[in-house]
Amino acid sequence: MASKFQSRLVGTIVLVAVGVIILPDLLDGKKLHYKEEFASIPLKPEINADVESFEVLEPEEDISVLPEAPVQATVGEEIIQEPEADIVNVSAQEVPERNDYADSAWIIQLMALKNADNAAALVKDLQKRGYQAHVKQEEAFTRVIIGPDVSKSKLEKQLIELEEITGSRGQLLKFKPLNP
Repeated sequence: MASKFQSRLVGTIVLVAVGVIILPDLLDGKKLHYKEEFASIPLKPEINADVESFEVLEPEEDISVLPEAPVQATVGEEIIQEPEADIVNVSAQEVPERNDYADSAWIIQLMALKNADNAAALVKDLQKRGYQAHVKQEEAFTRVIIGPDVSKSKLEKQLIELEEITGSRGQLLKFKPLNP
């Protein structure tokens, strides 16, 4: 026969198992189940017949022109009549060129190379490193230029960094956009 201790142990395990399995269902009351609501994305969009259609119109010509009148000028007592002026479209006016730098910008002329491919490779490498590098093609050689930038002190710091990278000591020059 089994000992009293083994019987009590088995009885305790059975009671605990019943308590863990059955009691929560009995004491729970109303069971609430939460259902997560979500909208699925369709694999293929539905095509509606209510698609808007747009009408393509032909461009209209601008008819705002100066009046066609002969130009008259007076020289002394003589009246000189000039031929009719050409028709000018008012909307096609020249926009004056704006120079945002106005003698306050700087560039670094890093070096001048005879081989344009080497200069282009150097510029590409400098651009990957975050510098604003450009190539200026001249007759016999190609210049490697960094900038322009308004901050002279920033370019002076870059000048030191560029000397460490390339081994070439560049020059700090004023940027002249209209007269390169």
